[in-house]
Amino acid sequence: MKMVTAIVKPFKLDEVREALGAVGVQGITVTEVKGFGRQKGHTELYRGAEYVVDFLPKVKLEIAVEEALLPRVLEAIEGAARTGRIGDGKVFVAPLDEVVRIRTGETGKNAL
Repeated sequence: MKMVTAIVKPFKLDEVREALGAVGVQGITVTEVKGFGRQKGHTELYRGAEYVVDFLPKVKLEIAVEEALLPRVLEAIEGAARTGRIGDGKVFVAPLDEVVRIRTGETGKNAL
């Protein structure tokens, strides 16, 4: 099992969710976060005054998946989240040692 963490632009959330649903993902945890990468924020103009926005709004998705489903999940996220511009986001994959469904006590793949 793997834990996939994806950081994407907020307006891409619905497209990514639909793409993940199409490949068979049943559960996603979504968190609104702020951060920056290579773009290092940006400047904005508000009422004639220029100011720097250091941390840009992003959406963090966490998805626990079986290893067999991983390539399709990564492809779905990349395809749906890509705009071709800087700041599209990143995907991190980490091993997931154990999963327990609290309600039933199921473990491993059955808990997903």
